[in-house]
Amino acid sequence: MFNHKFNFSLFVFLTIFMVACGGGETTEAPAAESTPEVASGVTPDLSEAGSISGKVNFEGTKPRMPRIRMSAEPTCEAKHSGPTYAQEVLINEDGTLKNVFIWVKEGLEDYKFDTPTEAATLDQNGCLYSPHVFGVQTNQKINIGNSDSVTHNIHPVPKNNREWNISQSPEQKYERSFPRQEIMVPVKCNVHPWMKAYIGVISHPYFSVTGADGSFNLNDLPPGDYTVEAWHEKFGTQEQKLTVAPNGASEINFVFQG
Repeated sequence: MFNHKFNFSLFVFLTIFMVACGGGETTEAPAAESTPEVASGVTPDLSEAGSISGKVNFEGTKPRMPRIRMSAEPTCEAKHSGPTYAQEVLINEDGTLKNVFIWVKEGLEDYKFDTPTEAATLDQNGCLYSPHVFGVQTNQKINIGNSDSVTHNIHPVPKNNREWNISQSPEQKYERSFPRQEIMVPVKCNVHPWMKAYIGVISHPYFSVTGADGSFNLNDLPPGDYTVEAWHEKFGTQEQKLTVAPNGASEINFVFQG
């Protein structure tokens, strides 16, 4: 009787331990199962395509980001030349804002777009996700890698797509995709709670992420009226409406305030 109770208790303990630490692969579905969005509409005529470009600026007091303590993972800590801070707000030297997701929110409803054959990449390096913010089209493959010598687990928490949670040992590779549009899909690591990333899943190819100069470019847009949205993980969203003329180059800028 004692052995039977002991074995059962050990089984329960190991099960809870594996789930908490991301052991094995688990999948968690939302209330409604995700189904792929069916492309409808016509292929856009790009013979007179235009573009939208601009910058995202920051005004106000620069927020202080908390320091990330990686002493429990010395191999990750050794990959950084100095102290590591949260990536929630990254302001460039020229006052522009990094990691802002820019996308065409309205104006492309009558078109359909092919899924890219080239996969996007999400890596884990130095116990940080790289890139921190990026975009993919619906059903586009994402190659997920682990460049660290420690085990991670990748855990997206979407609202319109299926949630999943996979453990990933060093050098192990995974491939995943999201079938439905969603702005944004947060990604966490249950093992290392400071690790965060955000994925914009879009039904078309007109999106961009601001980099070291705060700029963005949306090229090869068919002429038309559009609503462009800028998303930032801390400062929220902004929208602007504009018209892209045949062969025209439009410019818009966003300003987020701290």
